[in-house]
Amino acid sequence: MTPLPGTRRLLITWATLMALTLLSMLSARLAPDDAQALPLWSAGLVIAATGFKAQRLLMVYLNLRAATPAWRGTFVGLVVLTLALIGGGYLMARLAG
Repeated sequence: MTPLPGTRRLLITWATLMALTLLSMLSARLAPDDAQALPLWSAGLVIAATGFKAQRLLMVYLNLRAATPAWRGTFVGLVVLTLALIGGGYLMARLAG
């Protein structure tokens, strides 16, 4: 394994990130016009796409795939914790309002 990602890997990752960004934008546009908050399925789709994008950024652009498992686990754990907090906050707002 080379220490740095190759151009092909970087371009494929970039294209994947752009496609997931478009998917997130489209899922928000599919919500009914009169709704104030995203539907639960749309918010889940956005959070899942965000999690995958964060994982790709960590492994490819920050090159954590070449790091020790402790570093990878720490950063992935922090991403999962952040997404869980965002998802939990969204659910609490939906239940309260």
